[in-house]
Amino acid sequence: MAHDARKGAAPPPPPASRARAPGSGDERLGELLLRERMISLEQLKQAQDEQRRTGTNLGFTLARLGYVSDEDISKFLAQQYNIPAVNLSDYEIDPEIIALIPKEVAQRHKVVPVQRAGSSLIVAMADPTNLHAIDDIKFLTAYNVEPVVASEAAIQAAIDKYYEKGISYTEALEEMDFGDIEVREDEDGDVNVLELEKLSEDAPVVRLVNLLLINAIRKGASDIHVEPYEKFLRVRYRIDGVLIEEMQPPKKMQNAICSRLKIMSQLDIAERRLPQDGRIKLRVGKDKEMDFRVSVLPTLFGEKVVLRLLDKSSLQLDMTKLGFEPEALEHFRKAIYMPYGMCLVTGPTGSGKTTTLYSALSELNRPGVNISTAEDPVEYNLPGINQVQMHDEIGLNFAAALRSFLRQDPDIIMVGEIRDFETAEIGIKSALTGHMVLSTLHTNDAPSTISRLLNMGIEPFLVTASINLILAQRLVRKNCPACVAEDPQPAKALLDAGFTEDELDQVKLRRGRGCRECSNTGYRGRIAIYEVMPFSEELKELVLQGSSTAELKAQAVRGGMNTLRRAGLNKVKEGLTSLEEVLRVTAMD
Repeated sequence: MAHDARKGAAPPPPPASRARAPGSGDERLGELLLRERMISLEQLKQAQDEQRRTGTNLGFTLARLGYVSDEDISKFLAQQYNIPAVNLSDYEIDPEIIALIPKEVAQRHKVVPVQRAGSSLIVAMADPTNLHAIDDIKFLTAYNVEPVVASEAAIQAAIDKYYEKGISYTEALEEMDFGDIEVREDEDGDVNVLELEKLSEDAPVVRLVNLLLINAIRKGASDIHVEPYEKFLRVRYRIDGVLIEEMQPPKKMQNAICSRLKIMSQLDIAERRLPQDGRIKLRVGKDKEMDFRVSVLPTLFGEKVVLRLLDKSSLQLDMTKLGFEPEALEHFRKAIYMPYGMCLVTGPTGSGKTTTLYSALSELNRPGVNISTAEDPVEYNLPGINQVQMHDEIGLNFAAALRSFLRQDPDIIMVGEIRDFETAEIGIKSALTGHMVLSTLHTNDAPSTISRLLNMGIEPFLVTASINLILAQRLVRKNCPACVAEDPQPAKALLDAGFTEDELDQVKLRRGRGCRECSNTGYRGRIAIYEVMPFSEELKELVLQGSSTAELKAQAVRGGMNTLRRAGLNKVKEGLTSLEEVLRVTAMD
């Protein structure tokens, strides 16, 4: 019996014939859109690069980048293959129809069953040329499949609407009986560990903690903060470098949530007075594995837990895609390919220094080269590179690892961070004895790194003899391509930011307005801005003369260095980010 799923309307007619497109659907779609001049060749290439990185289909990627709308793609495919297009929001689909195709299959192939018509099943598809999907559904349902076209966004919305979405925060909290949550203290003032352990194993607590971790992965968060205060508990995610509140669990759950995270990280739940560090490994789906680096810190009102997400699949190792300007990238590549010397990457915590170093190591990693790294912690596993995890408690620090590396016949050494005179001294001596040394320092910009090394006690002549290049970097959020629009600003604001009067007519500011795809922030993803300072002969001479940081910076700019602010303004001119974002992360020159 045919089910009329549409609200007050006749069902869509079954297609006259099924599409049989040669080759892959994505390749075919790209060719057709290009032929019809709906996109340019450059846009197609960018979308294909993005598609390879994210694993999404081409139509969705083109729409997400703003080159063509989802609806236009649907209409185009419908006309091209003589297949009806449907608007899924006009339909109320029968649960019996939905049950014919499992959620996993619907999600994998981006399809939704709409209705039955005799022995045929009408299925909305984002890609009606996907014969593999059609054959899969035919085998599963025993119906002849008649495809109709719908946008991928509409199909995803229908999947979210009709298929069981899993437990929500509200549902997880509703399952808890807060009258039973009471963690008693022993006579000596310590929490009863047996009670705490039992509470943390409670199914609703386990589900809530799992939900917090899974949602962080889905939303692309880099950190999770579980923060206790006097009268409430707060969970925040850091997304694209900015903290956003996710939820406020009841204060009574504080110890249960913290203990659950400590048990997952194999930490001591009885120890509540000292900081602890651990790690959680979480399998997501069949192939993806996520690492969470866990830090527990005792605060005035309980233990604060911060989890850093380490997603190996999202590590960008192509230096051309990090955000380097062409000339800066050329200087950096030239410096790391020198046979010896030191390259320093500087910036605050969370500014992308590790990604830049890993990208450099990935490029230098060849069978004929011995690379050793000392890291705290080892964030990502890089095949072909000898990575050593630091353990200060047993005496394995950066200095000790460096000494050992020099007995291991190294060509390239990477030190996670130069924190003290001893590490700096050994690193510089290694650079002077035929090794390429890469490391990081926490300084505000490239020129001030020299002062930092001198303050540590390194002699000026050693600094000038060993350093090839210093790079400072920051991360700025990228405008969301789905909702980016012009953002006019008064001329004075542009001049105050650092633009010259000659640039005023050329600059067209852009900013994301906020939409569902970017969670109404106006930004999605991040890109690095770089201040690259090759150590020229003029700079070496100034260092030996004891010149100030301001004099070093002035000389570097005269030599062609773009400061962090100028590099950020260049990204604003390209429309990649907003002026507000650059002002947030950089200081005026």
